[in-house]
Amino acid sequence: MDHGGMDHGGGGMDMGHRCNMNMLFTWDTTDLCIIFRWWHVGSTATLLLSLVAVAVLTAGYEAVREAGRRYESSGAEYGNSLPSDDDDDGDDDGAGRDRGSFLWSGKGAGRQEKRVRLVKAAFYAVQVFYSFFIMLLFMTYNGWVMLSVAVGAFIGYLGFGNSSPTKSVACH
Repeated sequence: MDHGGMDHGGGGMDMGHRCNMNMLFTWDTTDLCIIFRWWHVGSTATLLLSLVAVAVLTAGYEAVREAGRRYESSGAEYGNSLPSDDDDDGDDDGAGRDRGSFLWSGKGAGRQEKRVRLVKAAFYAVQVFYSFFIMLLFMTYNGWVMLSVAVGAFIGYLGFGNSSPTKSVACH
């Protein structure tokens, strides 16, 4: 079956190139488009620049994760400093505090705690978006892009990963 004449999303606009959509693993970079039509690899120079950009983007994911972990850690410290409803028992561990979820806040939740939860949720949303973006990079099925994602993850972990390597660049 010859699909060579198919227009893969061009909408009738001839931009001088076509995006080759591979569904099988390949090392071929002919008409490679990375996620967007405008991110077209047309030469060795644009391939190298694109691979560096993919590695930087992937390393940035680890930076976002680390920022989220640091904020979560500071939020946990704040939560532990809140006075408990049962302070009269002399137990200062905060175990009697019912924080609940954001929508049902429980007894001990104040404005500051809700703000901390909103920021943590925003970090989580950015991480999920970022991880799916990296998944789309990988799904070009191009070996060079896949290697660049792995190199970026390696560099990102070296630069920002202060936790266990078991937490990977997962989709979710």
